[in-house]
Amino acid sequence: MRLIKVNWPADGPAHHPSTMKVIPITPVPPDEEEGQGLYASEKKIYPRSVNGMFARWRWAFVALTQIVFYGLPWIQWGERQAVLFDLAARRFYIFGYVLYPQDFIYLTGLLVISALSLFLFTAVAGRLWCGFACPQTVYTEMFLWIERKVEGDRPHRIKLDAAPFSLEKLVKKWFKHVLWGMLAMWTGFTFVGYFTPITELGMEFLQTRMGSWEVFWVFFYAFATYGNAGFMREQVCKYMCPYARFQSAMYDRDTLIVSYDADRGEPRGTRGRKDDYRAKGLGTCIDCELCVQVCPTGIDIRQGLQYECIGCAACVDVCDGVMDKMNYPRGLIRFTTQNALKRKGGGGRDFILRRVLRPRVLVYGAVLVALTAGMMFSLAQRMPLKVDIVRDRAALSRIVAGGKLENVYRLQIMNATEQPQRYGIRAEGLPDLAVASETEVEVGPAESRWVAVRLQIPYGSAAPGSHPIHFVVEQVEGDAQVREKSVFLVPR
Repeated sequence: MRLIKVNWPADGPAHHPSTMKVIPITPVPPDEEEGQGLYASEKKIYPRSVNGMFARWRWAFVALTQIVFYGLPWIQWGERQAVLFDLAARRFYIFGYVLYPQDFIYLTGLLVISALSLFLFTAVAGRLWCGFACPQTVYTEMFLWIERKVEGDRPHRIKLDAAPFSLEKLVKKWFKHVLWGMLAMWTGFTFVGYFTPITELGMEFLQTRMGSWEVFWVFFYAFATYGNAGFMREQVCKYMCPYARFQSAMYDRDTLIVSYDADRGEPRGTRGRKDDYRAKGLGTCIDCELCVQVCPTGIDIRQGLQYECIGCAACVDVCDGVMDKMNYPRGLIRFTTQNALKRKGGGGRDFILRRVLRPRVLVYGAVLVALTAGMMFSLAQRMPLKVDIVRDRAALSRIVAGGKLENVYRLQIMNATEQPQRYGIRAEGLPDLAVASETEVEVGPAESRWVAVRLQIPYGSAAPGSHPIHFVVEQVEGDAQVREKSVFLVPR
């Protein structure tokens, strides 16, 4: 028997120790106590299929992203893969551009643009990225589609999982996992195909060369896809993705979010299609719980905004379908803002648009456009020639035949075009400064070449110390030219 202490009501003599009563209660078995233990196993979620405008948009993004992802590595550009991040050769091919590690600034710009885009979309309409284009959402939709085709919709899957072992259950489960595995392997193969030529990667699989790093990463990425989209699903969004945690910092009361209109829906309750719900004192929510059944993260949107909501709007589609069947107006669950919900009649579309296009959003948009335009202009004006200079540490300065003072340098000349080029080398900055080595070099397409360059001046023509100079490397038949700083050392 357990004992609890109970106080009298606040208007009674509750604060005196003598007024406290000890009341026995019926023991509760340990396995029925709420909060028993530190861990409760996650209940499996069986999302119901849904049709509607937002479902079509979601599948349109699934198709678009996967056509690009699976198709891009197979596109050829001349005699090479159009998009290839060749880590071994330290060259990145993006259609007509050849980028080197020195072009890291473009990756930085891309990351900044991506972050600003995320801020902009979140400020306007919440987690649009999560609900429609995030890889976790996309692959979960694809794996769920396979699951529905093999095992059936939500009621059939629940029944199948609860049924005892049988041949039908074995065949369906086995066939589903085979299809999942095939899709996951193709996804892993395609992903690695962005870092090694995909035709060569295919030959490695055909020749069963299972020892290469590429094959390891194919299986690794396939396993990650299989586990995340097949089993973890909503748990990745709820517990692993950091975006769910910091999204609230980018929300305000004028952000478009999936919302339940409690003024219209409450009090909720069941009724016939021809019943007058107003006469029964009910709202338009019939408490069918379909909005919960279609939610991929298993939340009840009627309880208000929750961090688990990924903004996929599946509940909007299914609720609009129910409203149509009941001959009620749509929009019980809809994309709207908190400020609009507080206004009578929901504020209207014009009010919502004015609130969404607020200064914060306009500033995000202006900065994003400016950064994107700047990056595009920089890429268009990019010099297809890179030069790095390294001094020869074995011979900083020396006197050579003819009474000349000589410094030795090593130049790395990188041809960022896909045609062989000849480059001229000269130096400026000191009187009578001359290149004593070869003044022209040839570099193959998309290759780099190290060249030893000897600079000489007449002995005594310059004071002792370090003198700034410039190397000028220019295309013999073209306009590309690069000036790089260095120093010429004159010993004391």
